[in-house]
Formats: sequence, structure tokens, C-alpha cells
Amino acid sequence: MIVVLDASIFVSAALKADSLPERALLRAVDAPNHLILSQEVEDEYREVIFRPKFDRFASVERRRRILDIVVFAAERIEPSESIRECRDPKDDKYLALAVAGRADVVVSGDVRHLPSMNPWRGIPILSPAGFLALA
Repeated sequence: MIVVLDASIFVSAALKADSLPERALLRAVDAPNHLILSQEVEDEYREVIFRPKFDRFASVERRRRILDIVVFAAERIEPSESIRECRDPKDDKYLALAVAGRADVVVSGDVRHLPSMNPWRGIPILSPAGFLALA
């Protein structure tokens, strides 16, 4: 299964060990699943995860380790199509990545924007629990 993870899943996974988001992230990078990542999505992950406000929740080392897992495991896809369909324009990058990488699922922790579009162009947009229930 080809998987896109939004930043809320990535950040939640990095901040809380053995959480549903961490289990979803680890499932996404574990065969037969296949995580895809664009430079724009990676840039957002990097920018958000090292914000000082998260220092009290998880060490920089843990956050770096989770980022390294994702960057190492993911296949790089650079979308050629610009998508402008989400109510939150910052989330359009996940939809563009999903289309470019022929994703089977987008996993999102956003309760307002992406999940309200489920399914989008035939691609399910699931919570971490919904994604984990697929296997």
C-alpha cells in the first residue's frame, strides 16, 4: 500500500512513543507498505518538528530519529500537478503527493480539513486508527 502521512501524524508520532500516530508511521514504512515523500512535505516535517515548543514533549534526539526513519524509508516523489482543492491550502501538498505517487491512502490527524474530503479522487483519507485497521 502506498501511503502519504500529513505533518500532524508525523509530529504526533515523534512526540509520543507507542501512540496510534507512531504505530501508523511505523506501519507506513514497513513492507509491504510504501511511504512516499516530496521535498515540500519533508521541509514541513523538518520545520515543525524542531520547534522549541515541542522540547518539553520529546527530546531532539527522538524527533531526529523519527525524521531519519521517514527520510530513509520513503520514496521521493515530486508532484508535477498543482492541487488547489483543500479548504486549508497548506494541505494541498499532501493531495498533490498522493496523486503523483498514486497513493492508496492519505493518513491524517487533521480533524477538520483533509478527512472531510474522504474519499478524495478515490483515495481514502483515514485517521491513524482507520489506517491501522486496514491491515
